[in-house]
Amino acid sequence: MKALIFAAGKGTRLRPLTDTMPKALVPVGGKPMLEHVILKLKAAGFDRIAINIHHLGEQILDFLRANQNFGVEIYISDERDYLLDTGGGIKKAEPFLRGNEPFLVHNVDILSNIDLLKLYQLHLDNPKALATLLVSKRKTSRYLLFNKENQLCGWRNRETGEVKSYYPYFDPAQYNEFAFSGIHVISSEIFKWMDEWTGKFPIINFYLSICARTKIMAFPAEHLEIIDVGKPETLRIADEWLAHEPDIL
Repeated sequence: MKALIFAAGKGTRLRPLTDTMPKALVPVGGKPMLEHVILKLKAAGFDRIAINIHHLGEQILDFLRANQNFGVEIYISDERDYLLDTGGGIKKAEPFLRGNEPFLVHNVDILSNIDLLKLYQLHLDNPKALATLLVSKRKTSRYLLFNKENQLCGWRNRETGEVKSYYPYFDPAQYNEFAFSGIHVISSEIFKWMDEWTGKFPIINFYLSICARTKIMAFPAEHLEIIDVGKPETLRIADEWLAHEPDIL
């Protein structure tokens, strides 16, 4: 099974740590973020993993070499010349990701107790779904909006009041709000939908542009514990979390 880890971010919220190391190598619970995610994917059966790199990317290459790629096949999607955001990053990795099977995408700074194989299987069990997004009810400022069938219909920024949807007469109050986790499973047909999208673009904007014509589904996992370790305060929380529950991942 194939997966893509987004490891190219500059990690500006974690400065000064990320002035001298890529965000992906910042340690959490004694191990770099990237190592946590690779080992979680490997344990779930993902043995072919693409990793995109940008900021201080050569350090990530050295880290992978020093650890013999953790015993899995690694493909490097090199964005050191130009950072492509999440949508552009997926499209650039197409040579590795395309095929007959879906692939899983995982942000490097997300730690969770989700069963990745269960999420992958859930997507397989819904052959009409182009993508299945792991979501939760956690508090945030920006929410994805889903109908009663858990199909993506729009987006809302609670702080600014901005709403995005390609559905006419869209009323956000009629939809369920969920926070996106940064973990999703995508069918390889996605690349056909990306033909007209080039360069740098976020995957959420792409999903919103096509959700009225295809199925972008939510998986609101029960008992989900998830931490975005891309900020100093959450990095400290994650360290404490892993110290008390080292096997949760």
